[in-house]
Amino acid sequence: MFISQSNKLFRLKPLVFKIALLFLLGITTNRNHLPTNHPSLYTMPFYGNLSFHNINHASKDFGNRYHLMPTAVLYPNSTSNIAHIIKHVFNLGLTSHLTVAARGHGHSLEGQSLAPQGVVIHMESYKSPGMSFHTADHYPYVDDSAGELWINILHESLKRGLTPKSWTDYLHLTVGGTLSNAGISGQAFRHGPQINNVYHLRVVTGRGDVVTCSDEQNADLFNAVLGGLASLGSSQRPESLWNQLLQRALYSDFATFTNDQERLISSSRDSLDYLEGFVVINRTGLLNNRRSSFNPKDPVQAEQFTSAGRVLFCLELAKYFNLEDVGSIEREVDSLLAELSFIRPTLFMSEVSYVDFLDRVHVSEMKLRENNLWDVPHPWLNLLVPRSSIHGFAKEVFHNIVKDTSNGPVLIYPVNKSRWKNGTSFVTPEEDVFYLVAFLSSAVPSSAGKDGLDAILARNRRIVKFISESNMGIKQYLPHYNTTQEWIAHFGAKWEIFLRRKMLYDPLAILAPGQRIFPRANALEQH
Repeated sequence: MFISQSNKLFRLKPLVFKIALLFLLGITTNRNHLPTNHPSLYTMPFYGNLSFHNINHASKDFGNRYHLMPTAVLYPNSTSNIAHIIKHVFNLGLTSHLTVAARGHGHSLEGQSLAPQGVVIHMESYKSPGMSFHTADHYPYVDDSAGELWINILHESLKRGLTPKSWTDYLHLTVGGTLSNAGISGQAFRHGPQINNVYHLRVVTGRGDVVTCSDEQNADLFNAVLGGLASLGSSQRPESLWNQLLQRALYSDFATFTNDQERLISSSRDSLDYLEGFVVINRTGLLNNRRSSFNPKDPVQAEQFTSAGRVLFCLELAKYFNLEDVGSIEREVDSLLAELSFIRPTLFMSEVSYVDFLDRVHVSEMKLRENNLWDVPHPWLNLLVPRSSIHGFAKEVFHNIVKDTSNGPVLIYPVNKSRWKNGTSFVTPEEDVFYLVAFLSSAVPSSAGKDGLDAILARNRRIVKFISESNMGIKQYLPHYNTTQEWIAHFGAKWEIFLRRKMLYDPLAILAPGQRIFPRANALEQH
């Protein structure tokens, strides 16, 4: 499904999103020298831009492991553009194999945003309606399109003293892309994921119907789209001078690390605005190699600390503040840190602007692009691990399977499901507290060593094999499976609901072929 939306924001307190996830209509085409497959695309009347040439960019994604060419790419300029082409494909019925995929910033990992021999909708071209802010209500919100980038929403909302309250770590993604998965980051322990902070959606279904939905109107479709792996945010109101007080500290004992993390997310005090963590395995010169913006609380003790050959766990937390309040905020954070059991010489601090903190991954991206290290394979593995299983998982994975973390960060932090919206398509472990564990590896092209694609994929397979055999209740985030039985196991008790919604809103399985959940319905399969 495709969507437009309204998202909650903060006015130094929350603001919300209205979002529209939509599909295609209105196109103009160059019909000379067209491919011969799917001829119905070449004869249908369009208003807009449907391209059959120079579309190689739509054949790959951020994972950079699959290269599957579409027949055409649609650059929509209206909701009707999207609806029209889907309706056209739907009306072809069982005579066609044609599928349609929404592509935001192309940040999928396993080809989920691709449509082999189908139509890819370039959602970043869809900016209708433009961002519209509504601040008179008790909860201010913004109307925006599914193709809008979160970084643009940040800059525009800050001009009005507003900001989304729940983010992803990387902001150069489309609203529709993150809402189709969940949108999880270090703010989720307080505000839930981004799918928690949506007022309403305008959706184009697999039948080509345009439907407005919310918790009060067409609620079944609303919940189906959120976290539905093929569809669509949220906001908060900061002071224009907000800064971030960042703290990092290391732990050598995993139980102590997780106890402190869980204490922080369950605290009744609003002491923190962001909490994440990561694993460090066999890294030398760890403290000295940190970003230059971090400074040790005790430089002498920090210099004496050694990390080589050790498995360590880093707590990262942040507090927003106004410059005039920096003294009281520092005292508040110091009081909070005094209750924690990290290794004292490893406490590092930094103060950065609100925007610089939220856009921090993009800075790293620019550096990697300069060295031609961004467009490489990204064999990521993202897991949601129940609290009761996290220690058994860590003992096996961090000590026996993952030998070092030089290929990319390994994130680990808990969230509390009590802050999450019920009824969406998003799948989580059954327990109230669970951990996001994300292996964010980058493979060195043509390498046959431990930093090569084959070695990292083999490591990931070992992890997946371990969790599948251990019955720990672990779920994949940004999931990828090869068989229907694996998808049924992933959705668990939600499978029947998910299947019913698919049959109702996309009965021919036209949408999101790259998820590989439902094969395209066609006449051959009916005999």
